[in-house]
Amino acid sequence: MTNVGIPAAFAAGLVSFLSPCVLPLVPGYVSLISGVGVEELKAQETAVLRRVMLNSIAFVLGFSIVFVVLGALSTEVGQIASQYKSVLAQVAGVLVIVFGLHLTGILRIKALYADKRLHNVKGGNTPWGAFVIGFAFAFGWTPCVGPILSGILVIAAAQNSVGKGILLLTVYSLGLAVPFLLTALGIERFMKFYTGFRRHMHVVEVASGALLIALGVLLVFGKFTLLSQYFSFLNRFVL
Repeated sequence: MTNVGIPAAFAAGLVSFLSPCVLPLVPGYVSLISGVGVEELKAQETAVLRRVMLNSIAFVLGFSIVFVVLGALSTEVGQIASQYKSVLAQVAGVLVIVFGLHLTGILRIKALYADKRLHNVKGGNTPWGAFVIGFAFAFGWTPCVGPILSGILVIAAAQNSVGKGILLLTVYSLGLAVPFLLTALGIERFMKFYTGFRRHMHVVEVASGALLIALGVLLVFGKFTLLSQYFSFLNRFVL
């Protein structure tokens, strides 16, 4: 596994959480899966908080399963097509560059703005219902978080075992899950954070797009291993 893979996967999950199609709706999702209004969530009653956390964990498991399966499939496909690895890397690089251009605003792809959040999914306020909603979340938001997710899937496809691809997407899911669970624990603190952060959301998008473009260029020219060399100091943390 590339030395930069695990930190990049976690960072990608965080950036996906901070994206405009996820961050503003987090309180609504916490409310939906718990069956409790935002004002009640702010009260932080013990019984309510226990239900919120249990359902939030189920919600996280729901979307994590989808992303982990995508990681496993990407690695499997990458292994099957290993004889065409250089060509596929170039194609993947071009796609990643296109996604990066989309995030920066230079090239707008309408399909990535499609609202496919599966509003009609009803889960109730049980852990199973929260799991179903989390499962739907992963499919519904994949077009929106796709530009970031695609970069991690490209890295997963380059791994030499399915286990490593699964690990990468597990870490990506953690990057999404950790801030979500922290929000469930303190919705009022999240609201204060969001009030101050939302003015910077476009900057985060543009910066993410620039990083994807750089990643795509490295893939196109077969220089992706330069990242491993540059970040070799991370060996002590990821091995």
